[in-house]
Amino acid sequence: MAAGKVLVYGGKGALGSTCISLLSSQKYWVGSIDLTKNENANANVIVERDATILEQESQIFKELDSVLGSEKLDAVICVAGGWAGGSSSSNDFVKNTDLMLKQSVWSSVLASSIASKFLKPGGILVLTGAKAALGPTPGMIGYGLAKAAIHHLTKSLADENGGLP
Repeated sequence: MAAGKVLVYGGKGALGSTCISLLSSQKYWVGSIDLTKNENANANVIVERDATILEQESQIFKELDSVLGSEKLDAVICVAGGWAGGSSSSNDFVKNTDLMLKQSVWSSVLASSIASKFLKPGGILVLTGAKAALGPTPGMIGYGLAKAAIHHLTKSLADENGGLP
């Protein structure tokens, strides 16, 4: 019998793979959401890189409904993300900002939506912020912007009217 059910958003990346390995070794049932399959996960939801956030949510919810049935999750851990730098004068500024928003903000918003529907009362949602986002990030504006958004999302979700169970 599993110690509990945990979903790792970003389960194929370096941090996500480590989370899945550790949780699996502790006898948790672990699901992964990512662009590719994690062979160590009990279940995988593969999202399409070019899908909109709404398309991703619809696909993820459909697959989680099928995998979980009426069962709820003990935790949703979002470790999806990455890093790209640049100031507003950088050639890749807009491209890198778009990437940071999709990798960090979209995944955190989706993990929060998943938690609102599939998390047990008293369960935990983990989102990944960054200390750097507490101040200016002139050499990595897109990254700082994305992490500041996650800090705001976390504070809003922590409010009693934030929507979590």
